[in-house]
Amino acid sequence: MPRPIARLAGTGHAAPAHVMTNHDFAALGIETSHEWIVERTGIVERRIAREGETTCGMATEAARAAMAQAGVTPGELDVILLSTATPDRLLPATAVDVQAALGAANAAAMDVSAACSGWLYGLTLGEGLIAAGTARTVLVIGAEKMSAIVDWQDRATCVLFGDGAGAAVLRPATGDGRGILSAYMKSDGELAELLWRPAGGATTPFSLPVLEERSSYVKMAGREVFKHAVRSMADACDHALDGAGLTGDDVDLLIPHQANVRIIEATARHANVPMEKVFVNVDRYGNTSSASIGIALDEAVRAGRVGTGDTVLLCAFGAGFTWGSMVVRL
Repeated sequence: MPRPIARLAGTGHAAPAHVMTNHDFAALGIETSHEWIVERTGIVERRIAREGETTCGMATEAARAAMAQAGVTPGELDVILLSTATPDRLLPATAVDVQAALGAANAAAMDVSAACSGWLYGLTLGEGLIAAGTARTVLVIGAEKMSAIVDWQDRATCVLFGDGAGAAVLRPATGDGRGILSAYMKSDGELAELLWRPAGGATTPFSLPVLEERSSYVKMAGREVFKHAVRSMADACDHALDGAGLTGDDVDLLIPHQANVRIIEATARHANVPMEKVFVNVDRYGNTSSASIGIALDEAVRAGRVGTGDTVLLCAFGAGFTWGSMVVRL
């Protein structure tokens, strides 16, 4: 079994107080129903940011919770990695706003862009920084205000997403076998247009036609994305388990990206992990993109679903396409 280099010293999460249920879509004039959404996705409700609630604000709240659990002060942070597809502005990185909010004067800060896989990518980068001796304490956050980039006239996408943030503090492993046992990352840019925002970047900047065509919002080919998600998350689970020298029987809890309960069930079957050992909160949060695994892991820890010495399998799939996985001994 691999000897861990970095361990998760603390976790935290945050989400807006406002809850939007499936029944609330009727007030927006969207032709859908609670039953239709639940049958296809498993989502019952999601958290939606109100005016004034920001990606930075949610990220900072989640970070403080993780730091408190880890017993880490702002001055001890060497690096802050913020995974987000919804930065508060395009320049500079939202991570530097989090740094300022935390008062982490000694930390380097930058954003990571890998969509729903981004938090796992961030953890892998953080592990590498610790392995290289560049950092001893790395704060990794996944924070998303997805409600700002979905088209609230498109029922195929607007019912899926929610807002929130999840965070973890990485520190050097102590030699007791606890920490990151394996990690895997993969991408396929040939499929980018199956899940993307066509406009709003430097190639097609915001303009009146962009606003009229609503092309700056998330567009998704749902059926194709579903097929690739199932296949890629299975691939990710295989690589993470192989890298750790483990099988599904060794997993105490599987925490997949919370996008769709059908994808979660398919991933669990492939990994040979029974559903009673799978953490699911997509029904309460919807798809919070790169925040989803961090939120779920923190909820699992605080609810006592996992504890010290337990083995957790994490896996994700997102726009790009990107996918990744990790095995962690807590």
